[in-house]
Amino acid sequence: QVQLVESGGGLVQAGGSLRLSCAASGTIFSINRMGWYRQAPGKQRELVATIISGGSTNYRDSVKGRFTISGDNAKNMVYLQMNSLKPEDTAVYYCNAIIRPSSDYGQYDYWGQGTQVTVSS
Repeated sequence: QVQLVESGGGLVQAGGSLRLSCAASGTIFSINRMGWYRQAPGKQRELVATIISGGSTNYRDSVKGRFTISGDNAKNMVYLQMNSLKPEDTAVYYCNAIIRPSSDYGQYDYWGQGTQVTVSS
């Protein structure tokens, strides 16, 4: 069984910073990709940033230059450094990972429970 556990959310004023962390644990053979999504009230979940095992990253346009995703392959962790936060960044942030649990199986999509980020104006 694979689990993703996020931490680091909270309340911050506009212009402030937060750092989210996500740890993958359990039976893990390999991790193809890890990333962050967010969902604001009344809106669909949207991709924020991803990082693949080789280190390449991808960001949604609205966070480019403000957010930085990074990973620690040895610890099966992914981080999201969020700077210059804006009220429109307010959402529940979810960690996502595409993981192959065993060499006998294919890869599957896993999600964390989410962590709330609130940016006040």
